[in-house]
Amino acid sequence: MKNIIPQDYHISRNDRASSKKHQSLVVWFTGLSGSGKSTLASLVENELYKRKIHTYSLDGDNIRGGINKGLGFSASDREENLRRIAEVARLFVDAGVLVIGAFISPLEEDRNKVKNIIGKDDFIEIFVDTSVEECEKRDVKGLYKKARAGEIKNFTGISAPYERPCNPDIIIKTESSSIEESINKVINYILPRIELSN
Repeated sequence: MKNIIPQDYHISRNDRASSKKHQSLVVWFTGLSGSGKSTLASLVENELYKRKIHTYSLDGDNIRGGINKGLGFSASDREENLRRIAEVARLFVDAGVLVIGAFISPLEEDRNKVKNIIGKDDFIEIFVDTSVEECEKRDVKGLYKKARAGEIKNFTGISAPYERPCNPDIIIKTESSSIEESINKVINYILPRIELSN
């Protein structure tokens, strides 16, 4: 844009990585509401924290209460919601922090835009593959019941589509894998990706 000139700073991303003793990237959990995204994201962050990895979690409900307050659930609002999240995540990555995000992010096109903003090399996509039927059984927040009653419009999996990721880095099947197995699968994938090269 005109009259906007990026500022160069003395401390680089590599400097921050060296200080923190690990690389930074974004671990993005996608799946239906009630699939277990946020639960897994929280437990994965806890395991990384135990290993002294600098992390920060971004979650759909929390983001919509602040930076994305006022955005609805239309296609354009969902797209803008994810664009803002991606830009925030990219700043965290530059700051040397491993970002964990849990977002329904239902459309492949929007997820690809997020990946492009953050950078493909800094993005791990995890598909939490849980059936609509199982998500409805869990329905901790009562959202599916409201969606079935027509009280919530554009509800993913009921009145709005969810497109399965074409090529996720990891697939977690919560109906056939234990929490421990799922966490270990994610951790074992992440750790080699954030090691500093000698």
